[in-house]
Amino acid sequence: FALNLGREIVYHLAARGTPRLMGEDWEEIFARLVGAKWTPSNVGLDDVVFQQCAWGCKTVKNANPSKAKRVRLISGRNSPAYSFDDKKIKDVDPDELGQKVLSIWNTRVADVRKKFLHVRTVVLIKSEDLLEVAAFELETSLFAPENYKWSWNEDDNLEGFEVRPDKTEIHKFTWQPHGSQFTIIEEVPTDR
Repeated sequence: FALNLGREIVYHLAARGTPRLMGEDWEEIFARLVGAKWTPSNVGLDDVVFQQCAWGCKTVKNANPSKAKRVRLISGRNSPAYSFDDKKIKDVDPDELGQKVLSIWNTRVADVRKKFLHVRTVVLIKSEDLLEVAAFELETSLFAPENYKWSWNEDDNLEGFEVRPDKTEIHKFTWQPHGSQFTIIEEVPTDR
């Protein structure tokens, strides 16, 4: 896989002439690498399909892909105004709003899981010049709302924190009300 990924990146750089690799490029490359079908999806959870497995493909820029510890994955637009007809966003309980944002995500994942036995996310971490890349794959998760607490940050974005059994809180989500963009923060495995 690593050798063929490197080959694809070299071909991509030679053909394009600039070190630009976008999400759809990664979807096509990954589909070729695993012998699957590229099926661009508007929800981004089943862009690549092979029998009973579907992958959502994400790209992330990082100065040192081989050393990255955590990455922020843009995971769609989750709009409580659209999905729940909520007129007020700012002056509401952040935990209630966060639960609605997660509900939108969980509904999308559950809908894709009705069609596929396995739903996964494959991430390409790329340097600015594409001379270094790292890839990893993880299960696309449903998130239990009761495991997270939410608060507004200084930029008026809603942040979700995973509350661990030892009471530590780990930043897991960011939701931007001005564009409804939902971001999931994932740990990068050492065996990327």
